[in-house]
Amino acid sequence: MRISTNSFKLVLTFSLIVCTSLFGQLRLPKLISDGMVLQRDTSIKIWGWDENGQKVTVRFMNATYQTTTDNKGVWKIQMPEQKAGGPYEMQIWSGDTLIIRDIWIGDVWVCSGQSNMQVPLGWLVHVYQDEIDHSENLFIRQFSVPWNHNFTEREQDVSFGAWQSIRPETAVQFSAVAYFFAKKLYDAYQVPIGLLSASMGGSSAEAWISEESIRAFPTYYETAQRFKNPEHLKKINAQDNERVNTWNRMIREKDVGYPNGWWNPDLNDSDWETMALPGYWAKDDLEWVNGVVWFRKTIQVPKEMTRQPALLKLGRIVDADSVMINGQFVGATDSQYAQRMYPIPENLLQEGDNTLVIRVINQRRKGGFVPGKGYEIAIGNQKLDLTGSWKYKLGVATDPQDDRLFTGKVPTGLFNGMIAPLLNYPIKGAIWYQGESNTSRAFEHYELFKLLIKDWRQNWKQDDFPFLFAQLPNFVEVNDETTQYDWAYFRESQLKALSIPNTGMAVTIDIGEYNDIHPVNKKDVGTRLALAAQKVAYGETIVYSGPIYQVMTIEGNEIVLTFSNTGSGLIAKDSKELIGFEICGKDNIFLPAKAIIRKDKIMVRSDKISNPVAVRYAWDNNPEKANLYNKEGLPASPFRTSELY
Repeated sequence: MRISTNSFKLVLTFSLIVCTSLFGQLRLPKLISDGMVLQRDTSIKIWGWDENGQKVTVRFMNATYQTTTDNKGVWKIQMPEQKAGGPYEMQIWSGDTLIIRDIWIGDVWVCSGQSNMQVPLGWLVHVYQDEIDHSENLFIRQFSVPWNHNFTEREQDVSFGAWQSIRPETAVQFSAVAYFFAKKLYDAYQVPIGLLSASMGGSSAEAWISEESIRAFPTYYETAQRFKNPEHLKKINAQDNERVNTWNRMIREKDVGYPNGWWNPDLNDSDWETMALPGYWAKDDLEWVNGVVWFRKTIQVPKEMTRQPALLKLGRIVDADSVMINGQFVGATDSQYAQRMYPIPENLLQEGDNTLVIRVINQRRKGGFVPGKGYEIAIGNQKLDLTGSWKYKLGVATDPQDDRLFTGKVPTGLFNGMIAPLLNYPIKGAIWYQGESNTSRAFEHYELFKLLIKDWRQNWKQDDFPFLFAQLPNFVEVNDETTQYDWAYFRESQLKALSIPNTGMAVTIDIGEYNDIHPVNKKDVGTRLALAAQKVAYGETIVYSGPIYQVMTIEGNEIVLTFSNTGSGLIAKDSKELIGFEICGKDNIFLPAKAIIRKDKIMVRSDKISNPVAVRYAWDNNPEKANLYNKEGLPASPFRTSELY
């Protein structure tokens, strides 16, 4: 690739208005701007808008191209494919001239899905501080597509955005999964990597599919048609606003904690009940109450830990909290998914007794402090443990607050608002991390996901470009049957999607967290997606996946399983025996099974079943102990040998 020796000396500027002329009508999409990465080895499209019938000229790589705007004022220029390299400049003029600087040719990836793709490195500073500090790389760049929905038509451009190369100051804004994906690819191929980050937390798959394609799902299509009427959305939002405002106003007015000074460190709380935290109060005397609950704890602070900055860590709290120390407010969070980390002013903690008060608002389902997270005060290298006995008292009990409409779940809205503006921009492929919002409809997911992939490929007009996705990780409490194996069925639908040409899957059942739908390990997710890219998109002969079940045979009282992607061999990770296999007979009752590795096959049996008919592996929402891997260290995907059992 051609890279200037002066490239590291470039001073990058990012302007949100770079593509608008001050004097004429010439306008470019936000994507076509300083710092952009263009896809190598394929025809490059540059487009924009001007007055009708206007002649537009583009000069790039010592070549000149001309076109004229159509009757809608749209112009497009197709340029020949280029090899990786840079930096380059592009000049575009009609009545006046625009100059786009610091252009690179490399590989462009769309990075989409819901919150686990969206989560930025900035949310994970406590995990990836070293990676952030050493992230500077001129050749890894991201364009963040702003959140937007449109239920009536396809957007032609995004409202704002700029290309950014990664460095410690900008790293906090980069999708963590996308960054680690890009880093591994850059390390492998030394070509610029452009990331089109287009994700929305909580979004459903159907929201990312075009209206033309969603017709295949009549219920979703009918929903999309209703939302074309702006009055429909306006009415729902008005109703939601009134309901939510009424609920919030009621808890403010009826919460007895405020007028009785429950935040006061001098309060006599001898009549308060006690509760062990972390935990949910549904397991305590409060049971399934919603509303406001106050918590108090007296903590002892030694003299050497006073008069210096401290950090209060409160893990995760369902749903919202306000925190006071010694009567002074130190922070609040209104989302159950966010990590609570509140700076404590250096003069606030005092030697001896200190009072920590937390007002928790629970809107629906069970409220409390998520177990397994960190609850402490950190001062330098010293820590004060906050787990254990707390005092609590009910401020106000309410009916649950119903969820309000979330437009990220409405069919076609995100496709129109966030994907459509990208469709003229050539790409290498897409990475996808989504599914949590669709697990309750796991049995339709395979067809829906297959439709999404086909829809994107047709709209990008790039044949079967590589589409790589993360299989959902382990989640929820072990042996919790309330979800009825939704996540297991959903992972199966994702596994089936590997039958679609040019797809790859990263298995993540070993890096989830039972107590967090947003597991912090995004590095392994990105790295495994990059391995899939090396195989599917770059044609490398590598072991990119853990074992994938292929076929079974019955031999007496044993079932013999054959796998692909066995790599250098199958192993039982961190154990002398395989864990997570079950077997059943014709009665469809699965029992724990003995599984033995023999070369590249696995023999499964149970002394209680003489005529076995089916096997399943890691078939749980949280298969935390499943340990079938290949020697390359990649986990096997969960599977069952027959959908009839």
